[in-house]
Amino acid sequence: MSMYIIEGGRPISGKIKASGNKNAALPCIAASLLTSESITLSNVPDIEDVHVMLEIYRTLGGTAEEIAHNCWKLNGANIKSCAIPEVLAEKIRASILFAGPLVARTGQAVLPPPGGDVIGRRRLDTHFLALTLLGAKVRVNGVYEFKAKKLSGADIFLDEASVTATENAVMAAVFASGETVVTNAACEPHVQDLCRMLNLMGAKITGVGSNILHITGVKKLGGCEFQLGADFMEVGSFLGLAAATRGELEIEGVLASEIRPAKIAFGKLGVSWEHSEKTIYISKKQQLKVNNDIGGMIPKIDDAPWPGFPPDLTSIITVLATQVEGTCLIHEKMFESRMFFVDMLIGMGARIVLCDPHRAVISGPAELTASVLTSPDVRAGMAMVIAAMCAKGKSVIRNVYQIERGYENIIKRLTAIGAKIDRAE
Repeated sequence: MSMYIIEGGRPISGKIKASGNKNAALPCIAASLLTSESITLSNVPDIEDVHVMLEIYRTLGGTAEEIAHNCWKLNGANIKSCAIPEVLAEKIRASILFAGPLVARTGQAVLPPPGGDVIGRRRLDTHFLALTLLGAKVRVNGVYEFKAKKLSGADIFLDEASVTATENAVMAAVFASGETVVTNAACEPHVQDLCRMLNLMGAKITGVGSNILHITGVKKLGGCEFQLGADFMEVGSFLGLAAATRGELEIEGVLASEIRPAKIAFGKLGVSWEHSEKTIYISKKQQLKVNNDIGGMIPKIDDAPWPGFPPDLTSIITVLATQVEGTCLIHEKMFESRMFFVDMLIGMGARIVLCDPHRAVISGPAELTASVLTSPDVRAGMAMVIAAMCAKGKSVIRNVYQIERGYENIIKRLTAIGAKIDRAE
């Protein structure tokens, strides 16, 4: 098992380029099965989750060729299977995203339970609801079997604004006869990217960016060239890293409007940055002091579906809060196990009271000391990296596969901006 060895106490400094959005790459790869023509995806991050998704794509009969760095040519003309191997499905949560395209294209799909981050219960009921309303029959017997002789447009009200369920509903609905309306749809930037790509392929989707999507079914989709947007989760992670280590950083290739929800939350901790259309600069001169609510009340930072503060940045801002003067409440409302990683921060010297599985009260600044840590999931793993870079001494982080599932070439990129970090077996 691989590990990172990190020597802390070194502020970062320099420039870094944002990678492509992981959560857009995965559904766009799945959506490439909806056409027999070629799809060219650029700005695709070189990460483990993408590699697994491409491997699944190939097992189904698709071809995938890297024609340039971060650029892939996909072709799903010869689908030979509608069943995903269990060994691949258990590696990645996004394997469920093949359900919609396979049912729409072949009339059936067989998916083992998906794997992914262990951050609490991640229900699939919303996927089943959407595909059932479109005309698919779902059978659960150790694996998930979907069958549909014909898909018909439907009025779908999702019982939660699930990103992947919205994406599955949209990918199936593009071939459903008539009109489909998806209400309470997720509208994150990566959902928007998927819809834009499908429209370039010939789909008819309106309402992109809102929580009500209208899809008029078509009989055929064609190929296209599509560039993924920047990964705003990665950008938020780098902003947290710069602020927590009291460093300065220029992040290139970003869309500043996608960082607005994070800017409000970071601002409660005294962190600010400047931005142009595609660049963010965070100075080392940060206040790093909690801005209390009116009346001197302790502020709360809580996550929510887009355009709220992204749940994936909760782990990052929790570590940052340990380095900020004052007290704040972090409320993770989406998953009941995501906050359990704070035990490792407490072991490093952080002053945190975990009130329940969803809420933590943090008082800072705390002097963190080096420790042996384990990465429980992608974002908490990156939070561990930030904590280790703040701590005095040399820390070890195990299970770094989890980190590399979501952050491209992270060792080289962090080393280039001043981190002292090595990878070892």
